[in-house]
Parts: sequence; structure tokens; C-alpha cells
Amino acid sequence: MSCGGPHATDCGEVLDHLYEFLDNEMAEGDCAKLREHFDECSPCLEKYGLEQAIKALIKRSCGCDDAPSDLRSKVLARIDSIRAGQRGGEPVVELDPAAPVHGDAGVLTASQTATPAE
Repeated sequence: MSCGGPHATDCGEVLDHLYEFLDNEMAEGDCAKLREHFDECSPCLEKYGLEQAIKALIKRSCGCDDAPSDLRSKVLARIDSIRAGQRGGEPVVELDPAAPVHGDAGVLTASQTATPAE
């Protein structure tokens, strides 16, 4: 998507980082670049507005639902595992999405290893 005009920040780069911007996960300098781009580029501003509206709709519709505690624990364990692997130079362990997820099955800690699925 592009309006065809020259911009300091490319439309593709803006759209690649749109969700980081919407979720307030960007440094202020990067946010300023995107805001400047939105001021200059109506197609990107329109895409931003659409994604912002969808995000608000989802929040209104699903915002009061809590994730089950076991699911939350598994997700947090997976995040910790990925972070530990990235810090320690270890490869990131990929889980088999077809594996059953009961109890602690399917959750690996940084100290565990996985064998490739055959």
C-alpha cells in the first residue's frame, strides 16, 4: 500500500510496525515517525484507523473474558523458555502444534530439550 508520494518512512515499514504502534510498544522516536507518516499518507492513515477500530471492537467484545489459569501459565512458561533461549544463545525450542496439551504436556522449560518430530 502506498499513496505514491515520497515519505521519510516507507509505507511498507509503517504497516510492518502498525501493531507495535497501536499497542504502544515502540520507542517515542519511532512513534513520532509513524505519526508524521500518517499526517502525510492518507492510505496508511486509513489502514491505521481501521486497525484501531477493530482493536477497540475486540476489546469491547472480549475485554472481560479471562484466560483460564492453566492456559495463562503455559503461555508464560513458553515466553520464559523463548527468552531464556535467546539470552543463552540456545536454539528456540519449537513445540509440536499437533501434540495434545494436557497438564504440563507441550510446555518445555529452557532446561529441557526436544527431539524433532519424525
